[in-house]
Amino acid sequence: MTTTRDPDAPTQVDTRDRILVAAANVLARRGFAEAKLREIADLAEVRPPAVYYYFRSREELLAEVLHTGQQRVRLHVASALGALPEDTGHEERIATACAAHLTIQTAMADFARAVSRNIAHAHGPAHERLHRESEAYHDLWRGLLSAAAADGAIRTDLDLSTTRMFVIGALNGTTEWFHRPNETERLVEQAQALVRRALAPPPSQAAT
Repeated sequence: MTTTRDPDAPTQVDTRDRILVAAANVLARRGFAEAKLREIADLAEVRPPAVYYYFRSREELLAEVLHTGQQRVRLHVASALGALPEDTGHEERIATACAAHLTIQTAMADFARAVSRNIAHAHGPAHERLHRESEAYHDLWRGLLSAAAADGAIRTDLDLSTTRMFVIGALNGTTEWFHRPNETERLVEQAQALVRRALAPPPSQAAT
């Protein structure tokens, strides 16, 4: 007998994602030491044993929340850059990366706060996985800044490594103080203006 699934019925993917979203919320507010499985399950609208169907331990759930938070930012920024025309200038590519980072991060603020508050609790393979994901995102920015510098689109007195760390650090730290999601567009505009001004070569460099 063939059965037809209700298209509106929850799937395992839906349930797993709800647990991740709920866990991110609790981890962002309480931290790993104070995070309670019951609260996570209640927010996800599942019974506590269901959490262990998807995640074998609190540590595994923590690791997945942190990895999801990092990975979704990288993939969103990469997608935004990939959608640009090939002849897009360096300044606009960097501005697009800033906008994409802030847009997805403010939309997933709990994940971002969970990462910043709990990353020290990730150990062993979980820590190594997070490090690889972080390096992949930094590689994306290394490429952006190196290409811009090679074309003279960044002032020559800036160290690219320091610049990358400052820019990513500022973008990542936004969710610690920004709590007005209805003003995200204005936030993006200001961030882009600041980064443009900071990186722009002086007229004397542009003329050479």
